[in-house]
Amino acid sequence: MKTVVIIQARMGSTRLPGKVMKKLFGKTILQHVTDRISSIGDINEIVIATTESSLDDIIVDEAKAIGINVFRGSENDVLDRYYRAALTCKAETIIRITSDCPLIDSNIVSSMISQFNNKDYDYVSNTINRTFPRGLDAEIFSIQALEEAFLNASSPSFREHVTPYIYNNKTEFKIYDYLNDIDYSKYRWTLDTVEDWKLIESIYCYLYESKQIYDWKNIISLMECKPELHKINCHIEQKKVMN
Repeated sequence: MKTVVIIQARMGSTRLPGKVMKKLFGKTILQHVTDRISSIGDINEIVIATTESSLDDIIVDEAKAIGINVFRGSENDVLDRYYRAALTCKAETIIRITSDCPLIDSNIVSSMISQFNNKDYDYVSNTINRTFPRGLDAEIFSIQALEEAFLNASSPSFREHVTPYIYNNKTEFKIYDYLNDIDYSKYRWTLDTVEDWKLIESIYCYLYESKQIYDWKNIISLMECKPELHKINCHIEQKKVMN
């Protein structure tokens, strides 16, 4: 089974344009994401799926600079982009990560991969009922599930967000809701606004000094020790996915 991480990335974010190319400690956000997931032992390849827009030429250049394969596809039909990227690299299991998650945790993703493989699920996600901080989001699904979504999803929202067709069809797909024992969903560690950037920059300043990959439990300890960090972006609302 070929397992491929596909990271969607583009420059045209509406709330924080160019966010994936912002730099922390000399590396772009995109490189931090790829660095943090490259330690996952159960993956065969990482692919950055960006758009055919000239605005995203800079993402292609960055992918080449850091040695990551890149696929270019539809700007608005992200489901089409994902499906064609998966076909191109002959993926059998796909891990969906977004480029605005520079705190993504390889241990969580590795555990999710084990659950997916051992129980023969079609879709495993830690985003259905949130118990992890937003920004540790990962979805794992089979090429067969992705193909069914590609062929049958007609809603523009389903095409834009890749997986709603799968997780909204619980009778058609074997789905697993990956949960943490303690609910930490109040924390927001994704990058979509200036406030998010201020928090993530602060976390890196506290924990990245050794240049080592720290895990999400280190960040939880930091947030609990310094509750003022949570206040930086706790008022930010996530954009809704319309079903």
